[in-house]
Amino acid sequence: MTTSAKTTWNIDPMHSEVQFKVKHLVISTVTGAFKSFEGGLETTEDNFDGANASFSIATASIDTNVTDRDAHLKSAEFFDSENHPNMTFKGVLKHTSGDDYKLVGDLTIKDTTKQIELTVEHGGIMVDGYGQTKAGFEITGNINRKDFGLTWSMVTEAGGVVVGDNVKLLLNVQLTKG
Repeated sequence: MTTSAKTTWNIDPMHSEVQFKVKHLVISTVTGAFKSFEGGLETTEDNFDGANASFSIATASIDTNVTDRDAHLKSAEFFDSENHPNMTFKGVLKHTSGDDYKLVGDLTIKDTTKQIELTVEHGGIMVDGYGQTKAGFEITGNINRKDFGLTWSMVTEAGGVVVGDNVKLLLNVQLTKG
């Protein structure tokens, strides 16, 4: 009986980024990022189809370029970083066609777990100047923040919503073959 070799691909944080976009007052978009994260894929050989994915993001690493807003996002009204220091994702990468995949799995934020589906574009595989094999992926999708207990809201005097419910996720991830 033969078993396929497992390969671990770890996120290279120096060449990866985790960003999000959310509407503010319905008229403009605020972009933010998380600066501390880890994770990767476990594949069979070099085949990414069916790869197990895991990811963890430190909620206190949020950065929207506004210190007061970041403090509010870390507070109990949003991520409650003190009691919920990480949000996590575990799922499976499924090949759809060409360089395209779907990433389907469970996202957990503040003790709430929901299945989500993200779109993934595989940028390719390359050996860097240090002899390390790298793989690049661009991951996009949308979640409703209220589905995960991020329910803080405020309505302006004119009736406008301060923070939109839909959050666009944008991850550019470079993995290093283990």
